[in-house]
Amino acid sequence: MSKEFQQLDWNPQIEDDLRQLVRLAVREDLERQLDWTTVSLVSSCQQGRAVVVAREAGVVAGLRAVPVLLDEMQTAVVFQPRANDGDFIVAGAAVAELAGKARDILVSERPLLNMLGRLSGIASLTREYVRRAAGTKTRICDTRKTMPGWRRLEKYAVRCGGGHNHRTGLFDAILIKDNHLALAAEENLSPADAVRRSRGFVRQMTPEEFPNVDTDRLIIEVEVDSLEQLKNVLQAGPDIVLLDNMLPNRLREAVALRDQLAPTIELEASGGVTLETVSEIARTGVDRISAGALTHSAGSLDLGLDWLPIRR
Repeated sequence: MSKEFQQLDWNPQIEDDLRQLVRLAVREDLERQLDWTTVSLVSSCQQGRAVVVAREAGVVAGLRAVPVLLDEMQTAVVFQPRANDGDFIVAGAAVAELAGKARDILVSERPLLNMLGRLSGIASLTREYVRRAAGTKTRICDTRKTMPGWRRLEKYAVRCGGGHNHRTGLFDAILIKDNHLALAAEENLSPADAVRRSRGFVRQMTPEEFPNVDTDRLIIEVEVDSLEQLKNVLQAGPDIVLLDNMLPNRLREAVALRDQLAPTIELEASGGVTLETVSEIARTGVDRISAGALTHSAGSLDLGLDWLPIRR
């Protein structure tokens, strides 16, 4: 395959997203005031040590984000990870240690655990999807069905779980779906016609007009829902064809048709993918399975904060 969507590793954009989310979390918790419970009970000079503990097994994700969160919250807390993002951890395992001002540890506890729990939940669910597709060539991909503001963080968590990133946003690929074609109903625009039009548009893009776009790497993907549409669209030369809500038997027919007519074009299965169906879908021979459930249906991994004795 010559083209791939951007795969998100930890980067400055993710860190900037995180800082904006932390500012909102601080406003939600403190509203420019103070944690009155902590202020009334804990001395400003008291020091503390605490450990983040997994209450259940799973894949940890978001440890790289903790120092950024503590910095944005202006805490006097030292963070020491005991695991790495992407590690599988057992119940009872310590994943990180915090040391510093006890007040700061208490104030940052909930935002920190919320973030780690959310991202680790996504990584853990992704790992299970990937495990059930093991032994096939199929890659498990995420979608844009993410929490507003959390997209890069959640896609990073998918990567920690062994999954692959689909497009980050509308800006980094052309994905022609049924609603695009519905708007062009008067033109009777078919999926194949839409691919040709998009390909022509990309060829006309110039560096002067679009200086930040690498047109050679801009993926063109198109959605189809029948084998007849697939047969026609393969001749138009998209990079990827999305097979929408097709049952496994139909997916196998689609793979055979693709192998016969255009073996270099990738096929992606999507629509209603669950843990119960992903294994059978992967065995049909499709190259990708995109599942919104990786992000929109993931629960939080149960993590807690336990105090440790102060070192003397």
